[in-house]
Amino acid sequence: MIKGIHHISMKTDQPVVFEKVRSFYTEVLGLEIVRTWDTGIMVETGNCWLEINNDKPGIRELGAIRHFAFYCDDVDEMVTRVKEAGYEVFIEPKDICLNSEPAIPARIAFCYGPMGEQIEFFDDKSENASRF
Repeated sequence: MIKGIHHISMKTDQPVVFEKVRSFYTEVLGLEIVRTWDTGIMVETGNCWLEINNDKPGIRELGAIRHFAFYCDDVDEMVTRVKEAGYEVFIEPKDICLNSEPAIPARIAFCYGPMGEQIEFFDDKSENASRF
């Protein structure tokens, strides 16, 4: 039985890129490192871990996964932090309503991470939003 996502993995073989990625997720976004080993770290995201490895080249093309979204309380604050750290926000904070059943009102924004990954900040404004 699937219980949820355990982790998302990112790879690089460049120590400078690894340090930039580590800094972005821990210092800019404020996430905590929960595991370390010789070639990588695990970062706590609230409901899964982000695994960052410094042992093999990463793929820099968009694949089957278009982006990943961080569930957060303050999209605008996250965008401010990302911009202050010099990262590109390619969709500014905006209010949307996902046309689903039931509808999901939300505030969202998108940025690029240090390895070109697309990151969404998502604040679910629906009545049953406290899943995590």
